[in-house]
Amino acid sequence: MGKYFGTDGFRGEANQNLTFEHAIQIGRYLGWYYGARLNRKAKVVIGKDTRRSSYMFEYALCTGLMASGADAYIMHVTTTPSVAYIARVDDFDCGIMISASHNPYYDNGIKVLNGNGEKMEEEVLLKIEDYIDGKCDVPMAQRDKIGKTVDYVAGRNRYIGYLISLSKYSFKGIKVGLDVANGASWQIAKAVFDALGAKTYVMNAEPDGFNINTDCGSTHIEHLQKFVEGNQLNVGFAFDGDADRCLCVDEKGNAITGDHILYIYGLYMKERGKLLNNKVVTTVMSNFGLYKALDKVGIEYEKTKVGDKYVYENMVQTGNRIGGEQSGHIIFSKYETTGDGIVTALKMMEVMLAKEKPMSELAAPVVFYPQVLKNVRVKSKPEARNDPDVQAAVDQVAAELGDEGRILVRESGTEPVIRVMVEAGSNEVCEKYVDRVIDVIRSKGHIA
Repeated sequence: MGKYFGTDGFRGEANQNLTFEHAIQIGRYLGWYYGARLNRKAKVVIGKDTRRSSYMFEYALCTGLMASGADAYIMHVTTTPSVAYIARVDDFDCGIMISASHNPYYDNGIKVLNGNGEKMEEEVLLKIEDYIDGKCDVPMAQRDKIGKTVDYVAGRNRYIGYLISLSKYSFKGIKVGLDVANGASWQIAKAVFDALGAKTYVMNAEPDGFNINTDCGSTHIEHLQKFVEGNQLNVGFAFDGDADRCLCVDEKGNAITGDHILYIYGLYMKERGKLLNNKVVTTVMSNFGLYKALDKVGIEYEKTKVGDKYVYENMVQTGNRIGGEQSGHIIFSKYETTGDGIVTALKMMEVMLAKEKPMSELAAPVVFYPQVLKNVRVKSKPEARNDPDVQAAVDQVAAELGDEGRILVRESGTEPVIRVMVEAGSNEVCEKYVDRVIDVIRSKGHIA
């Protein structure tokens, strides 16, 4: 990760550590970079979520792009995966999404995608950072070389058409709840489900610039659980602010996580001979119960570091077809280059209709193990993590758990803490083993 760009873009509180000047600079560099590299006027597509500050960053990015000679195509309020899709299919040089995903309204982010709709290559992001830090300069466009903005709401409409085309079934007669988190999917999700014939019940679809993710969406799925159960709906889907993730609610009001989704669709693919390599890609934070369920149906799995970036990298390198995170970032490589909450919802509908089973029955084989996770603030993450006595304690816990649980000790990517997590048959066992490892970290003087 660089100085400004992390695994999911340049994030920060609007006009604190992410300012409109930063947005202008990002636009300036990208407009010049692609214009010089391709020896023509660059074309960049931009989308945004519903945060108040997203409008400010949109105009700032457009200003920077035009000043460097690029044309900016504006999709307005739309989802992250829609920008990735349009960047790829409409031959844009790159795409930019303005969003801080599931963060509160006062945060924002600038995510840069390449022309394939994938997260921008690290080398380009580092060049942008050098420009922000004044280590290089780029020329201003002059006269007829100055760029323009283009209203590109047609791109959003094309994306909606693409989503509708993915469904193999009519949703007629099915009652579906949608929690759109007052975010980027607030118009798109309903349009898709309505077009497919569902009886659609929508909540949190009144964005005002400040209520995105506020006590709603995939980070507060308890409200959709009550909504689905109270209205006797067949299923519910909750998205986050930029709609790249989706969690589900079954007809009984139970939450269905990304781990459940990986199992349900992975098995569906295997049964149809579509699961290439017979593997599902997970992160190290997937629940032990998912692995036990996959073992029972003969599906193999790979584990990556936390982050959909690493899941996608694995899928590109190995040819694996489905992967994701417990949080609901699910990637179907046949259809997309990034997580797409609405695609995930459509695929869950497909399995329900194809198997003629309710969501609760499809998810039942995944029984979550109790989990205890504790964060330990340390003086040095590498020293604490690599201490021989700490490693010995972790190995001993793993040996005692055997195939009835697991332990994971990892460094936080954003804080000076070590995360110690144990999954086992009971909370008491989890607590015992987590505390044992933390006691060793403390006894060796690593606690800050």
